[in-house]
Amino acid sequence: MGSEVWPLVHAERAALIEDLDGLDAAQWDTPSLCEGWSVHDVAAHLVNTARTTRLGFLLTMVGAGFDFDRQNARGVARSRGATPRETLERLRGAAALTKTPPAPLDTRLVEEVVHGEDIRRPLGIAREYPAEAVARALRVHTGMSASMGGAKELTAGIRLAATDADLVIGDGPEVRGPAASLLLAVSGRRTALSELDGPGLARLESA
Repeated sequence: MGSEVWPLVHAERAALIEDLDGLDAAQWDTPSLCEGWSVHDVAAHLVNTARTTRLGFLLTMVGAGFDFDRQNARGVARSRGATPRETLERLRGAAALTKTPPAPLDTRLVEEVVHGEDIRRPLGIAREYPAEAVARALRVHTGMSASMGGAKELTAGIRLAATDADLVIGDGPEVRGPAASLLLAVSGRRTALSELDGPGLARLESA
């Protein structure tokens, strides 16, 4: 499985590095879709996750008192450079790594696609993601419980149907839209809800 996933992950990292390379200082300071985080912060978070091993994840969780938010904040502070350029070079240096925390490997695609959009959307940068990368990310995310950062409970009882891919997940009232928009919506990015429709949409809107 790793031989299938890592090329997709590495391609997303490379594409984001290319997009970040042309940003000016004001764009790096732009608020991302992650509440409280700038574009620079999200890039630093991606450096941290790219460098994180299974053992390292467990050690930092213990150090953060098993508080995910605290662990993430510490990871950003640790991985953020003194300048955007320094952070970008750190991301470039970590782009080819194959390290992962103790989670399904496809969660690396969730990280890259969702956080890629957290950065790109506020900056008006568009990317056409590979269908396989988004499909794998959406499947693993909807199959994981909220306690693990997933959307299993949120999407229980609804049917997600991608309008730009052969992808249907779940049963119940349907929510339709682009696969990347479905992934963003079930990842808590409310800006993507306007790109979806269907009788099941009210479930996501009320979450």
